[in-house]
Amino acid sequence: MKNWKVNSWRKYPAKHIPEYPDKKELDQVLNKIKTFPPLVFAGETRHLKEQLADVVDGKAFLLQGGDCAESFAEFHPDNIRDTFKVILQMSLVLTYSASLPVIKLGRIAGQFSKPRSAPTEVQGDQELPSYLGDNINGIDFTDKARKPDPKRLFKAYSQSASTLNILRAFSKGGFADLNKVHLWNLDYIKKSPQAKKFKELEDKIADALAFMEACGINSDFNNRLYTVNFWTSHEALLLPFEESMTRVDSTTGEYHDTSAHFVWIGDRTRQLDGGHVEFCRGIENPIGIKCGPTSKPDEIAKICEAINPKNEKGKITLISRFGHKNVEKFLPKLIRGIKKEGLNVVWSCDPMHGNTIKSTTGFKTRPFNDVVNEVKNVFAVHQAEGSYAGGLHVEMTGQDVTECTGGARKISDADLSSRYHTHCDPRLNSDQALELAFLISDEIKKNSSYSKNAIQAAS
Repeated sequence: MKNWKVNSWRKYPAKHIPEYPDKKELDQVLNKIKTFPPLVFAGETRHLKEQLADVVDGKAFLLQGGDCAESFAEFHPDNIRDTFKVILQMSLVLTYSASLPVIKLGRIAGQFSKPRSAPTEVQGDQELPSYLGDNINGIDFTDKARKPDPKRLFKAYSQSASTLNILRAFSKGGFADLNKVHLWNLDYIKKSPQAKKFKELEDKIADALAFMEACGINSDFNNRLYTVNFWTSHEALLLPFEESMTRVDSTTGEYHDTSAHFVWIGDRTRQLDGGHVEFCRGIENPIGIKCGPTSKPDEIAKICEAINPKNEKGKITLISRFGHKNVEKFLPKLIRGIKKEGLNVVWSCDPMHGNTIKSTTGFKTRPFNDVVNEVKNVFAVHQAEGSYAGGLHVEMTGQDVTECTGGARKISDADLSSRYHTHCDPRLNSDQALELAFLISDEIKKNSSYSKNAIQAAS
């Protein structure tokens, strides 16, 4: 890329990057990581971009989900498996509803660092640096834990590599076989209000597979019946690490950030003249851009043009995060601004971040109904504007946590303390995530019908 180098972002202001006390040690760690193998490969990145191009054209749907922030303490193969299971379940519900392929993109294998609203945190009469994610500092409220430590990047790389290894085994080794849908259920979901609905879906799929088998179409001849593509993503917040993981593709000479297939720029770091936009404009990965209430259509359009000057389909995903009450106020203007410039983007909805509140018991939470309402409002606006709502971006986990209130189990403010495990923001548990997929399935179907009719009219 013209006038771009892998380290050119360092000439620009970059928000939410910590000051390391020992810069020499940081450089030593980063130089070592530069010698490590890539976590993902250029061919995989290109394949994902091709799939996202189908979303732009209304021929597929993007489901992105996973942890708010991964932690070292909760790293366990069972947790990875359970999150993978829930994303498979959600994608199955959405695929069946919309009759469209669902692209599965995890917030996993690298989603460690988080921007914080304040640089410091106060407990009692003590003030310390804020917790910024396990790859930067520790969550314990002590001087030692809160000091940014470059060596944490080694552990983050190792955990990401191990997570990817497990995900590749699950996605390609037969675990995702449609004939084994019944094995995707988590034990506690079997007792949930969603169990009956999912069992009905299982039975319909079993009937369809039996018909296909009778026609000679089975997993022996079509690997799509027993494997899935599962991609990884995280916020490209810690630019020194992202730089150290950026490699030149030997077949094309292009730069790829090999820490993940897909990276995004947060609502707090999308300054047009900032380091994060500068870094992302030089890599070939698909790029997400978070859009909040402060987003201006012309600003977002300029960022899209800077990162994607060729207007390539599948390159840019705009992830709206307004809050359910603000969708109608902000989203139509943004859609019109992007359409006016003729920009090719995937439109995705993040219904989590704009609906964060403090509960009566003092816990940060997200009311489930507010999450559902934002998705429904976003879909309604897109249809009114003649646009395709092509994605859903949720913070969720396969664990039986109590972090978001509401849902079929009616989690209350008083219930939050029983299993509140997140290191940062509250997540939907697997029951709530699956319930969300069912509740928005009608909107997905309407949205899909609109898209198919538009494609037919255009042809």
